[in-house]
Amino acid sequence: MKDNLFKAILFTAAASVLLLTAGIIYALVGSASEAFREYGFLGFITNSEWDPRSATEEYGAFSFVVGTLFTASFALLICLLFSLPVALFTGEYFKGTKISSFVSSVVNLLAGIPSIVYGLWGFYAIRPLVVDLGINSQGFGVFTASVVLAIMIIPYASSLSGEFLSMVPNNLKEGAYSMGATRMEVIQHISLPTAGSGIVAAYILALGRALGETMAVTMLIGNTNHVPKGLADTGNTMASIIANQFG
Repeated sequence: MKDNLFKAILFTAAASVLLLTAGIIYALVGSASEAFREYGFLGFITNSEWDPRSATEEYGAFSFVVGTLFTASFALLICLLFSLPVALFTGEYFKGTKISSFVSSVVNLLAGIPSIVYGLWGFYAIRPLVVDLGINSQGFGVFTASVVLAIMIIPYASSLSGEFLSMVPNNLKEGAYSMGATRMEVIQHISLPTAGSGIVAAYILALGRALGETMAVTMLIGNTNHVPKGLADTGNTMASIIANQFG
């Protein structure tokens, strides 16, 4: 009796997740159906004209799609350069030490900071630096938004990657050391390949956070409705245009 009740609870919980996902998809597709009928799915995606207040009411998402992919990709590249060394530091070189625990705690603390705080910090700290470097005259643009976005997702990627690296079985590494392998060779041929799938999953999650980030990007990207021509140019993302024109 108790076993059947427990199974029923588990089934209900799993079914509720599926129903919630289906409800979200239904609401999104239903709300967008009129635009798809008017412009077609490809027309909506490939058209770069966005002017909902004009008489013709142009709705083209191409510039926002490009801005989203551009910003998130550059942020992920920066994240990769910094988060993997941090993950190796905490999950491999100093695994189980006090310094590793301290660094992990700081990383987890950074992951919990609200995005609006990162946005304000980027506005008052990173934006003036971008102006001083001559990248952009006003400091707003894809580069500024990507740098702040990278700083936001580094804690996620480094924390998860470090956890997967720390779970690599010691007997595999000890076997490599017994054969004369160096620390770098063990990392290259044992740790990274063994934890590879988990590390890839960590960066996919970080990319998902970058693609959906709203407030920090909205404050820094410049919010102009055109396809960005480079890192120094301003633009918009899917999330920022929704935030700017919601309601």
